[in-house]
Amino acid sequence: MIFMVKPMTETTHNPPFIEKRWSARLEEDILTSWKEQNLYKFQKNSPNPVFSIDTPPPYINTPIHIGQAYTYTWMDAIARYKRMKGYNVLFPLGLDRNGLPIETQIEKQFKISILDTPRDQFILKARELLNKAGKESIDILYRLGHSYNEWEKKYDIGGSYETDDPEYRRLTQETFLRLYTQGLIYEGEKTSNYCLSCHTAISDAEVEYTEENTTLNYIKFKIGAQEDIVVATTRPELLPACKLIIFNPADTRYSSLSGKTAIVPIFNHQVKIVPHPSAKMDFGTGLVMICSYGDYTDIRILKEFNIKPTYVLDKNGRMNENAGPYKDLTVQEAKEKILIDLDKLGALVKSEKILHRKPICWRSKTPIEFIPTREIYLRQTDAKEKLVDIAKQMEFYSPESQILLLDWINSISSDWVLSRTRFYGTEIPLWYCKRCGETIVPEPGRYYIPWKEPPPVKKCPKCGGDEFRGEERILDTWFDSSSSQQYILGYLWDKNFFTKNYPCTLRPQGKEIVRSWLYFTLLKSYLLFGRAPFRHVWINYHVVDEKGEKMSKSLGNVIDPKQILTNYGAEAFRLWIFLEGNIAKGDIRYSKERLEGNAKFLTKILNIARLISYFPYSDTEPKTPTDVWIRSELNNTIAKAVQSFEHYDVNAAALSIRYFTWNIFADHYIEMVKTRAYGGPGISTEEQKSAWSSLHNVFKVILVLLAPILPFITDYVWTKMYTKETIHKQKYPDPGNVTDYLDRTDQILQFNSEIWNRKKASGLSLKDPVQVEIPRSLQPFSKDLLLMHRIQKTQS
Repeated sequence: MIFMVKPMTETTHNPPFIEKRWSARLEEDILTSWKEQNLYKFQKNSPNPVFSIDTPPPYINTPIHIGQAYTYTWMDAIARYKRMKGYNVLFPLGLDRNGLPIETQIEKQFKISILDTPRDQFILKARELLNKAGKESIDILYRLGHSYNEWEKKYDIGGSYETDDPEYRRLTQETFLRLYTQGLIYEGEKTSNYCLSCHTAISDAEVEYTEENTTLNYIKFKIGAQEDIVVATTRPELLPACKLIIFNPADTRYSSLSGKTAIVPIFNHQVKIVPHPSAKMDFGTGLVMICSYGDYTDIRILKEFNIKPTYVLDKNGRMNENAGPYKDLTVQEAKEKILIDLDKLGALVKSEKILHRKPICWRSKTPIEFIPTREIYLRQTDAKEKLVDIAKQMEFYSPESQILLLDWINSISSDWVLSRTRFYGTEIPLWYCKRCGETIVPEPGRYYIPWKEPPPVKKCPKCGGDEFRGEERILDTWFDSSSSQQYILGYLWDKNFFTKNYPCTLRPQGKEIVRSWLYFTLLKSYLLFGRAPFRHVWINYHVVDEKGEKMSKSLGNVIDPKQILTNYGAEAFRLWIFLEGNIAKGDIRYSKERLEGNAKFLTKILNIARLISYFPYSDTEPKTPTDVWIRSELNNTIAKAVQSFEHYDVNAAALSIRYFTWNIFADHYIEMVKTRAYGGPGISTEEQKSAWSSLHNVFKVILVLLAPILPFITDYVWTKMYTKETIHKQKYPDPGNVTDYLDRTDQILQFNSEIWNRKKASGLSLKDPVQVEIPRSLQPFSKDLLLMHRIQKTQS
């Protein structure tokens, strides 16, 4: 491997001072140097091909957690590798600041409600909290050595961004207006997923499920005057909304009931009994009441039978007038009171505890209800088939992650509800004429705030009215986030650059937001541009505690990345990240002991550097079989590292480089050539220079191989030993053609280990002479092996 800079020669050599142990103190100076050089600035006019990374903007209502520190550092290694491979890497830093997370935190922290707090005051508190948390998050990412294009510059390709910035919100509104004018956005009243804590409708993608202990209640329904049936339900409070009773067509117990009607206890209205495959024969009695609405099955079946719903809940989570005597009770209060009344009527057969799957809001974790609301929707159900096609055009890492997206697309049964009755987010850019209700749709080009500013027209184009009502609702935060790839590729500022470089090269993200961020980005990209938004998609799992449990404040098992940085420094943290496992394959368990153990490799690098630095630099071609062998092993390692990086498997790259560096180069090669490098009787100048050359040039390549993974220590050693120019401007190596003696590696390692073990068992030091035969296959290395082990007698 040929490098341009040769600062040391055999005639003038002064070994540099290299620290014995790595410390976080060294990282501070290196960070300052990178910042002063503006080392990672994106060069828009560079002739090099663009590699764009749509980095997920972390939500910063609180400082980033260890899982984000882990995955974003993985992204940084990919960016560094691609940059060293000659790509013009677009790697901007974004921060997500819109939506429910900050609003719910404000309500909790300041003990206020969005329902009774002036909008301006609420927004002000949100910005104060976000600014504080944002600074802490940026500090953690900076200390980790991330190579984002710009830390401070905005409003240009490669600049940092925040999703509540007026320019970003302008883009969000522009995409909304384009979709609106295409007829893809409409308003209507439908049954919505409604979060009673967040006081807003939410999309299907924002609904999660939890298992909880609840009561399954067995209730009698009358069929005529003489016959009873028993229906089991977990939601007796929905009896006034019962519309149908179903049984499985294969359940012969109830075949005679088909077409009959049952009388709902307490409320005394009649409902039909029909066969339907959705009924589970082994749940309760096998008879299921279908209400409006307890779950998605209820919604689907009542729509299938074209049955008009009766809603019994309002937006405050209380029973309405359709609940009769239970009006104004909460859901829980109504459930308890109805069970008491059923028991009094002799209609409650029994109640039993079961584990039940319940839909909850992704943010508040409280149960959702299905109630009618008037919302703004984006059409998506008609696009499902095409979305599957373009989803398959994107290459997934790992490949099995693609099924997460395809399964979600195939499960979609309703349009995307875009509107949210909240404050902190991108406003829906619409106004309405107070006289005739005509919708005023502005031209794209700036950020609109309809709730506090007039429309861009003086009079209604339909009726001539001059009074308007600004839309007060905001857009779903995922509608903001799903424009991130447009924003970073310069859609607002440079359409030519955007057109040339779309789709974005890579979307790295967590598996838990495949159905939201990835899917919604795919949907909008198809509707706006008719194509997939990314070439590659890298999906990661989670960082969990040592027991494999999800980290949470309530469990007291949260690991603060700031504490790790303080105690161990960024480089030890990064090394643990890349050696611990492939987070694209499964969850990663945090282990303090393994972090400390892996950090020993940093000391090993410094020890290797200090030893090699004693020898003058030489660029002589390898003259001995031993030197040819280590170059072959190096080429083999380069090939493994490059292949792993190209598949975004930084873990495999790190493991292969560390194994070569420690287990082959340090433990065996250096020991084999150390005596030759020092020189002496029987060692020619050519042989000595060949050792110097291989020691230095192999180590230089090792540093370059490790640079995307360990950017601090590699830059430190590189600038100490070889040149003052940062290592991060070096080209990542391609494997060479030298492959001689690769089949001898295992034999070399085994032979050396056997001799060391024999000496140890005999009470000899490694410097003591030993009598041993060198196998015929290792004869090409005999001179170095004789000197290394002080072998007194050899025999072929």
